[in-house]
Amino acid sequence: MTITLGRAALVAAASTLMLSLAGNLQAHGNVTPQAVDTTALPDITGGNDAWIERDPYKGNAAAIKIGESAYNQNCARCHGIEAISGGIAPDLRYLELGDSGDEWFIQRFRHGSSRDGKVYMPPMGEVLGQKAGWAIRAWLETKHTDD
Repeated sequence: MTITLGRAALVAAASTLMLSLAGNLQAHGNVTPQAVDTTALPDITGGNDAWIERDPYKGNAAAIKIGESAYNQNCARCHGIEAISGGIAPDLRYLELGDSGDEWFIQRFRHGSSRDGKVYMPPMGEVLGQKAGWAIRAWLETKHTDD
């Protein structure tokens, strides 16, 4: 009888642990993007509908601060804190600098990435907007490494 009660307690504890972990794992699923306040940033010529190919906020301290917050709220869950990936999504510290890196970044930010019907990165362009995207890119360039 003690063995049965001990086993039941062990099964109950294991079940409780698994349920609590399952809830934490699901938090990485469908997550609502967090709005980014970009009112402190200069407007982008052409407005939000005409996407540009080069980061207009490169080196802009206000944009970098906004980009860091936007990244932490919307990107870090997959790409890692401080842009250091845990291996699931690309490590964004290795993005190419300059115009070619800008072009790749904004295309991926706008359109996301999917293969064989699986979404690897949701399109964030229409959700967060161009100003937020370029602010994130400005912050990411401060994290760049070749190591």
